[in-house]
Amino acid sequence: MKRHPHTLAMTLFVIFCLVFIVAGYASAEEYEALKGVKSVKAIFDFRAGSPKSAVLQLKLINDTFKDGSLTAITKNPDFVVAFSGPSVKLISKNHEGFSPEDQELLDEIASTVAAMAKSGIRLEICLFAAKIFNVDPGSVLPEIQQVGNGWISLIGYQTKSYSLVPAY
Repeated sequence: MKRHPHTLAMTLFVIFCLVFIVAGYASAEEYEALKGVKSVKAIFDFRAGSPKSAVLQLKLINDTFKDGSLTAITKNPDFVVAFSGPSVKLISKNHEGFSPEDQELLDEIASTVAAMAKSGIRLEICLFAAKIFNVDPGSVLPEIQQVGNGWISLIGYQTKSYSLVPAY
């Protein structure tokens, strides 16, 4: 009996997909806190001012958004990242005053922000903070919505049952 050359590859692909689907559902059971949860809504109060710390935290938020533990509960977790405080300097296209090493990290932040937006994570910047930290609103990364006062957003999202997650 002659087999099609792609049969083995297709079989392995299907097995691989099934393992990941099962692993995703099993991982939700790993967290006692997720038992009975039907939807996931989170607002991240993002204030990290260090480029190195910000890269790590943004990647963690993005990875958490895609984590099988959450996607087993709902296909579309609802995440918002609200930039305020010193973090507003890190989401500007203006890299003036940053070391060459930090400028590379700022490029990585911009890339991560673009990936987050593409995944469906909403992003906001507090223009009050931008003004205090001398960030020109015209230099803010295009994926980020500009709001006058980030605290009003935090209040609004929490009133709508979003979990507040500090990211300092």
